[in-house]
Amino acid sequence: MPKLKSHSGAKKRVRKTGSGKLAMKRHSRNHLLMQKSKRQKRLGRTILVHETNEHALSHLVPHL
Repeated sequence: MPKLKSHSGAKKRVRKTGSGKLAMKRHSRNHLLMQKSKRQKRLGRTILVHETNEHALSHLVPHL
């Protein structure tokens, strides 16, 4: 049977928490932060992946 390959874009964006759930950062938090509103910056924090998407993401990164 061939090796399982991880999706290279997903493995850069998703990590596993201590409890085993998948977490990711939202977009728009890297640069040009002075002109973005406080609400935009607040919504850019790390979030847990929703359980409906967790199964699909676990197939993209099987070695997490």
